[in-house]
Amino acid sequence: MLRNLYIENIAVIQKADIDFSGGLTVLSGETGAGKSIIIDALSAILGGRVSRELIRTGQSRACVAASFTGLAPQVQALAREQGFEPEEGQLLLRREIFADGRNQCRINGRPAALSNLKALGELLVSIYGQHDGQHLMNEQLHMDYLDAFAGMEGPLEQYLQHYEALLQLNRRMKALNMSAAEKERRRAALPGRIDELKKADVKPGEQEELLSLRLQLQNGEKIAEGLAEASALLDGGEQGEGAAVRLAQAAKALTRSARYSAAAGELEKRMRELALLAEDLSGDLADELSRLEYAPERLEQTERRLDQISRLCVKHGVSADELEEHLAALEDELASLDNLDDSLDELKAQYAEMRAALYEEAGRLHALRLEAAERLSRQVEQELCGLDLKHARFQAEVEDLRSENQARFTKKGTDNVRFLLSANAGEDLKPLAKVASGGELSRIMLAMKTVLSAGEQGMSAVFDEVDTGVSGRAAQRVAEKLRDMAKVRQVLCITHLPQIAAVADNHLLIAKTERDGRTYTEVTPLDREGRKKEIARIIGGAVITETTLASAEEMLGETAHG
Repeated sequence: MLRNLYIENIAVIQKADIDFSGGLTVLSGETGAGKSIIIDALSAILGGRVSRELIRTGQSRACVAASFTGLAPQVQALAREQGFEPEEGQLLLRREIFADGRNQCRINGRPAALSNLKALGELLVSIYGQHDGQHLMNEQLHMDYLDAFAGMEGPLEQYLQHYEALLQLNRRMKALNMSAAEKERRRAALPGRIDELKKADVKPGEQEELLSLRLQLQNGEKIAEGLAEASALLDGGEQGEGAAVRLAQAAKALTRSARYSAAAGELEKRMRELALLAEDLSGDLADELSRLEYAPERLEQTERRLDQISRLCVKHGVSADELEEHLAALEDELASLDNLDDSLDELKAQYAEMRAALYEEAGRLHALRLEAAERLSRQVEQELCGLDLKHARFQAEVEDLRSENQARFTKKGTDNVRFLLSANAGEDLKPLAKVASGGELSRIMLAMKTVLSAGEQGMSAVFDEVDTGVSGRAAQRVAEKLRDMAKVRQVLCITHLPQIAAVADNHLLIAKTERDGRTYTEVTPLDREGRKKEIARIIGGAVITETTLASAEEMLGETAHG
């Protein structure tokens, strides 16, 4: 369960320290206040992709940290496997994002890779974003939804191994079918290409790292000047006492006042924290200065390496991150050419046998999907009924594209899966993308999420504006569904609906203010009176009246007795 989320310099949020509880927590506020930015920050700490544009204007770095407790057994096992032992049953994830594109990640205070955050994040939080409804409209993703529901990881992995083996055998057969002259041309050309790629040894992600390094090296002197100036101001240098010493002196001065004043005591505590932070910063500045490189020869080496990678990409017609995979393919091709003594007839017989086995395996995948599709359709219809779509019919259609031993195999088998919907009585089932309105799509996605999340034990669920296009009685049903879901797992929901806000166990207000020409977002937990005012605002807009307050009070009262 997510216990705390700390955000610093993310878009309009200068600093926010948010505590969370179990049950249903809603986040509300006016449009543009920064609600979705909190979801962006949470996605970042879970290893999601972020843009440098997310860093607050004028700042060089942003930071997100999150603590999780009540860890599921699979989370604890993965953390230990990665070398991060949970401390007192909790994990603390931290990620710093820098304007030059670098990331620094930590788990329980220890350095970690971004992939570590991502792997753990997939087991800690499940996020339904504003664009997931559009994903549901994409028929190419319907098979993934069905396979996730069916738990097809094992059968799919076995099928994929045999599929890849069949492809490799097919490549060997094609090599044997080449003309003698073409074989010799390829055999003569491949060793040089392979040797060139081996010597270059370009790793995925290397080009991006070099581009970042080049930017740093090109501006090394400017970076050093800034670091040195900051260090001098903090330490004092030859100019005398710096900010760090002054802060320590200020803390000491406040110690005398703290004996007689609780307020002064609190100020003294905060001042001492600042002094310690300044001292840490002084050391970090010194470390960064000592590590900083801007030697011309290093820049020249970086430029040469980038040029080499660029030439290889052009020559081989692939991206830098694909060069390693391309090398493996060339080595496979050369191995096939070097085994020309293989009997083509023998390979053809072997291919026919393997293809027949794969055909049968695809049939087993089809049978598993058919059974799962029936269960998924039935369960989604039940959920839709509870979301005020009583006459809706939902069907996961699984089409087997095999016929009389003919099949076009893909990495996922030979099936085509698509979702069909009839939202109203008497209407035929039609492709989801053609018949679902915005409000229906939101409820279908919530129904799907409810069904698919049955196996997500211990995971927190986050919904970013699941109420799009929903109102009236349907909105009440969505609220009830979220409340029921929150009985067995933590649920966070950004909402614009008073019905959802009223059933929440906890309510956070996201508000935007302006000071000195800058925009700031603040997060405030609401008590019952605060909730009433915020629900009244959601009902009636900016002007809160006695009528809207009475409506809000009535909704909260109904929730308390419901």
